Amino acid sequence: MRKSIVSFIFSICLIFIGANEAAAGIMQNTKSEDGRIEIIMPNIIIANIEYDIAVKMTDVRRSEVVDGFMRVTVNGMPQMIPITSVKRSQSHGISDRFFKGYSGDDFYEGIVTHKFHEQGKFSIKVADFHYKKYVNPVPLWMSLLPPLVAILMALILKEVVTALFAGIFLGTLLTSIYADGPLGFATAFFNVLDNYMLGAIYNLSHIKIMVFAFLIGSTVAIMAKNGGMLGIVDRLKPYAKDPRSTQFTTFYLGLAIFFDDYTNSLVIGNTMRSITDVMRISREKLTYLVDSTAAPIASIALITTWIGFELGEVNNGLEKIGVIDEGAYSIFLGSLPYSFYPLFTIVFIFILIYQNKDYGPMHAAETRARLTGKVSEAADDDMDGDASTELKQMSPVKGADPNMWNALIPIIVIVFGTLIGLIYTGTIAVPGVWSDDTLTLNRKLSEVIGNADSYAALLWSSISSVLVAIAMSMYKKILTLQQSIEASFTGMKVVFDALVILILAWALGLLIDDMHTADFLSENLLAFELNPMFLPTITFLLGAVISFATGTSWGTMSILYPLMLPISWELCQQAGMSYDESMNIFYNVVACVLAGAVFGDHCSPIADTTILSSLACSCNHIDHVRTQLPYALTTGVIAIVFGTLPCGFGVSPLIMLPLGVVALYFAIKFFGKDVPDIPDSVKPLEDSVTPSLES
Repeated sequence: MRKSIVSFIFSICLIFIGANEAAAGIMQNTKSEDGRIEIIMPNIIIANIEYDIAVKMTDVRRSEVVDGFMRVTVNGMPQMIPITSVKRSQSHGISDRFFKGYSGDDFYEGIVTHKFHEQGKFSIKVADFHYKKYVNPVPLWMSLLPPLVAILMALILKEVVTALFAGIFLGTLLTSIYADGPLGFATAFFNVLDNYMLGAIYNLSHIKIMVFAFLIGSTVAIMAKNGGMLGIVDRLKPYAKDPRSTQFTTFYLGLAIFFDDYTNSLVIGNTMRSITDVMRISREKLTYLVDSTAAPIASIALITTWIGFELGEVNNGLEKIGVIDEGAYSIFLGSLPYSFYPLFTIVFIFILIYQNKDYGPMHAAETRARLTGKVSEAADDDMDGDASTELKQMSPVKGADPNMWNALIPIIVIVFGTLIGLIYTGTIAVPGVWSDDTLTLNRKLSEVIGNADSYAALLWSSISSVLVAIAMSMYKKILTLQQSIEASFTGMKVVFDALVILILAWALGLLIDDMHTADFLSENLLAFELNPMFLPTITFLLGAVISFATGTSWGTMSILYPLMLPISWELCQQAGMSYDESMNIFYNVVACVLAGAVFGDHCSPIADTTILSSLACSCNHIDHVRTQLPYALTTGVIAIVFGTLPCGFGVSPLIMLPLGVVALYFAIKFFGKDVPDIPDSVKPLEDSVTPSLES
């Protein structure tokens, strides 16, 4: 049946190919006959978005240039565009495929900026070369469909791989049909692979994250085989005496590794999973604890990998304003009291654990785990097949003593190795910062770590950890080299499935960027007059929507900081506010961009940090999103009602912060239900579970 459907679709595509030229129009040669002039158009054209169209010339004649400007005619309208001599490596977004047949090092380039409002003919005339193309831009509102379909399908099907692929395919289908007519039906599927799947993988930062995840999996597998993970469980038993104290231990560890959210998620999730399994804490709850401490603490702590990015984006906004006499770091410090969502999320977790309550899907998951021992909805009590083999492979080898140092030393290598790597790469990126006597030590550390190459630091620390774990296992004669390598590959296999999801999420992010989804959201949500007092709340909601739809908190910040900071200052000035009143709104808006980005990231099933947390805790990803969502929404609503909104009207955050904490306490007390204790009939916890990566 499936083969028949595929054959039918393929036949229809072949039939449509003949009609494609008339329907979509065939692009004329992008090069002039002598190969001297070339026009480089964007691959995807979205309506009402300004695009750069490159005009490349391998030789410029004197009659074609006036004082460094090139004469061009766009849709019959003459223009003068600046032209510059460019090296290949510095070309304006032009791939090497555009240099075929051209052997020179230099060429000349001019940029035509143009918005395509509706379908029709587009032409550029340069010298004696006349380029024509029929353009059918994709309506901007359609850019919302791919992420929306992916999110809805993920929640309905409870299967994220199909959902993400469907979202990407829908986007490529839309852009292919608008660009190529009926032929787009045939090319859409290949665009998913060529442009987006490979594009997501062919990114140095993404490759480093994938290798880091593989290496973390290898380290944990070796630590499990040499008895190190079992040793950690034994050592933490006095502190993790029951589910409640175990959750507190996880929470405090999450706050302790504050400098990077990726390190936080992968290290804490892999370390605590064995212990929480022993204590019958659901994987959903563990993943929530890991995910909801990682980004919130990394986003507001003074020395983190987020700092440099945040300061850079804030500085972009300040440059557009020009009249604020404070630096980006001072603005960041002033905004911290307004960071209600990250702060309230951390407090919410503490109160939740303290009261031993849960509600919604999380309460059902915790009840299941306590009463049945089934820590994951997807796990079977009587494992068979691959799962049984995996558990056996991850059990300590015969004769391995449960020595916590076999695991603790590699973990220390990861944590402190990452810090050293951050300081090293940051010092190279910001030379002379340590000798600057005008900066405090805290400011120097913030500048260095904020501008560090976090991906390189993570990579160096993780490979060092693997080597240390292997060396210790061999030195103590617990594992042979062959056994260590086999354990390492076993750990890599465990994280592979989750990395497929992560690659698809990155691919969807590339598509969303190409389709300008964020531009559609920001333009429509800001297309009305705003009272500056409501601006922080609107910024928070806008950040949440963009982050939820795009799955990236950093991408959201890069969009909103340059956009919202000038808007907030301008609206305050138009409203006749004083400098101090304007700065209070400004601080609030700065915090709300960050807080909204983190909030949307926590709610989104396509967010990379949410996926990484599921990976680290071996939790079904949709189960994680489904159980975390009510908690994120509760905290988000309280952050608005008891923080962002009243502070927009001038109430001090020092007043609203304690009121918000009280609101969190009573929300949990009102909605929460007591989580049942472990039945007395269950045998002693210390004998019940052997640590493993997978169950």
